[in-house]
Amino acid sequence: MVAQVIVDVVHTNVARPFSYLIPKGMPVCTGMRVLVPLGRRQVDGFVVDIMPKEQADVPFEKLKPIVRCLDEYPALLTQLLELAEELALECHCPLSETLRLMLPAAMRTGRIQLKKVPYAQLNTGVDALNEAETQKRSAKRATLLRLLASGDAKPVAELGQLVNNPRDALKALEQAGLIRLYEREVFRAPDGAEDIQPTAAPPMTAEQTDALNTMLPSLRAGTGAFLLHGVTGSGKTEVYLAMVQETLALGKSAIILVPEIALTPQMVRWFRSRFGPETAVLHSRLTDGQRYDEWRRIRLGHARVVVGARSAIFAPLENLGLIVIDEEHEQTYLSDKHPRYDARRIAISRARREGAAVILSSATPSILSFAMARRGDYTLVEMPHRVQNRPMPEVTIVDMRKELDGGNRSIFSRLLIQKLTECLENGQQAMLFLNRRGYNTFVSCRKCGYVVKCEQCDISMTLHREQGEDGPQELRCHMCGNVQQPPDICPECGSKYIRYFGSGTQRVEEEMHKLFPHVKTVRMDIDTTRERDAHARLLAQFGSGEAKVLIGTQMIAKGLDFPKVTLVGVVAADMTLNLPDYRAQERTFQLITQVAGRAGRAQQPGQVIVQTYKPEDPCINAAAAQDYRAFFEMEFARRRAGLYPPFTLLARLLIESPREMDAKMTCEQLYNTLQTYLLSHPKQKKRTLFIRSDAAPVKRIRGQFRYHVLLKMFDHPDIAPLLALMSELSAVSNESCRIYCEVNPAALM
Repeated sequence: MVAQVIVDVVHTNVARPFSYLIPKGMPVCTGMRVLVPLGRRQVDGFVVDIMPKEQADVPFEKLKPIVRCLDEYPALLTQLLELAEELALECHCPLSETLRLMLPAAMRTGRIQLKKVPYAQLNTGVDALNEAETQKRSAKRATLLRLLASGDAKPVAELGQLVNNPRDALKALEQAGLIRLYEREVFRAPDGAEDIQPTAAPPMTAEQTDALNTMLPSLRAGTGAFLLHGVTGSGKTEVYLAMVQETLALGKSAIILVPEIALTPQMVRWFRSRFGPETAVLHSRLTDGQRYDEWRRIRLGHARVVVGARSAIFAPLENLGLIVIDEEHEQTYLSDKHPRYDARRIAISRARREGAAVILSSATPSILSFAMARRGDYTLVEMPHRVQNRPMPEVTIVDMRKELDGGNRSIFSRLLIQKLTECLENGQQAMLFLNRRGYNTFVSCRKCGYVVKCEQCDISMTLHREQGEDGPQELRCHMCGNVQQPPDICPECGSKYIRYFGSGTQRVEEEMHKLFPHVKTVRMDIDTTRERDAHARLLAQFGSGEAKVLIGTQMIAKGLDFPKVTLVGVVAADMTLNLPDYRAQERTFQLITQVAGRAGRAQQPGQVIVQTYKPEDPCINAAAAQDYRAFFEMEFARRRAGLYPPFTLLARLLIESPREMDAKMTCEQLYNTLQTYLLSHPKQKKRTLFIRSDAAPVKRIRGQFRYHVLLKMFDHPDIAPLLALMSELSAVSNESCRIYCEVNPAALM
């Protein structure tokens, strides 16, 4: 037999299956990883088909044999192999690129090995207690025999806690034929997984029961897509848990996607407390060993419930019955790396292929998803009330212009300071939200207007300051991570009028310490969560009550549930409102609504203070009223008038190159190619509202110059060939110029 193998090399010259001879007795099957010769070297490959030698595209005598199998079982399930092929066609990229998405990176590179732990066990028929009495010359050997007397195997490390340096004594007992020493494979568990206690399901509310009864028939039939729209605190997670319980009862498996790694520890705790070791977790903050072992537990069928971030949609679960996408509105479900994919779209495709139900859930669904639900593409399931009819938090909008006029130069309004004081005096907790990390947001010269920008990126650098006002400070680029010292004099005009503007989470933390010096705070942003398990550690400090105030960016704005939080402060509500993106209002509404929903989730009512310089803005007022329907109708009408998605599609070819001239010339060539195509295809030109070429809004990132060809089109079957052409044009990327095709991209920056 002959195997068709895709080699794990991303290059157009090898972007096709190669035929290899399967040696006699080698257990090769579709989906297996194998080592094969390629030229003068040996490379990993994926078996995508097996056929008789007569069907091979190479003469039998020229076929090279497979060197060996890399695993004892197929790493790729048939359904994931089909999914990778579909994605490769959509992205116009080599199949090897999409196959890589299906496996842990460390597994592909061979950097990771199985973890084996030494064990000791009494040999059959040995009377351990009698033998212990004969060990007159070694009390250590006698003690070890007594410890092993039950006949159960024990880890050598566990014996080492009771007997100092037991290895030599164990080897002596092995040589005497009394025990056997061997290695047992163990799985590296994510930190904290062993400490979670089981819990029982609480009684369901009437709304939760209604939602469940609406979705269960489709789950049992293996079909259906639902948009679960429930206000913050309505108990959507309990509905997921009940749906997963039913999925497992049907003998099927489930995937639960969360948008932020910060949410994963809490979500994993809920699911592991209900389903125990059948729950696995997949996200990028696991060690290579943990990720590999969690993947293997899933692949071997030891875990049937997978909780994780975007990439968990490729989890190797068999007999998939349910996919839940929590906070479905989040842009983190869109991959910004090649091959670019939308985990939500992949979920729908995978569910349809494997006979599973899909739940997209949010308190603030994306405009597109809610429009699709109204159109009938999804079944809309609503939960408009909080659990136990707890009231929604009371929201107060503070006009920061009046604060400034009244002489308040602080980043906190007087009302927020008052409410913080009351909250802390009452033994409650508070959350302060500001979607900007760092201390000051930019550094500028007040004489000539010069702004310090990153040398590698076309954005201003942010001041970071540690340990208070007198601590060390540096400028950081939030795009590429470049660091430099802030200037004392202006590099442009030589003046000394360098000033710092704007506020970030570090500044909020410092102001809190000035106002409440004895109150412990926790700050959560990218800077404080770089270390492994930092999210879980910081949230544990807040959840235990050790810290009274949680300060953070958007990673604290959704999904978190802390019963003692009664106050939320939105420090700068309009920060995202003026971004050059048609979704700026939608994202502002979602952020304010979500973070406001963290307050008053238990017995104590919640209060929210929203600080803004635009208190009259209808988006901010709709968020303060927690009125999604009103916002949807307003935003839907605005997009209809402006012809923005979902009424149109935005598509672009994004060009990146280390040389600006190459990027610019390629952009012009692509623009001319598309213009010529449209002139010769009147139907598609009629559906195209505009086409333009220009530098991207952020012209340079990480040393790469960025230009794009942007099109706005009516969403109509006539434009399918045009989108296909754009995908084909993106496939001609080379090392000097990369081209990406994006349809309704997460950001146009």
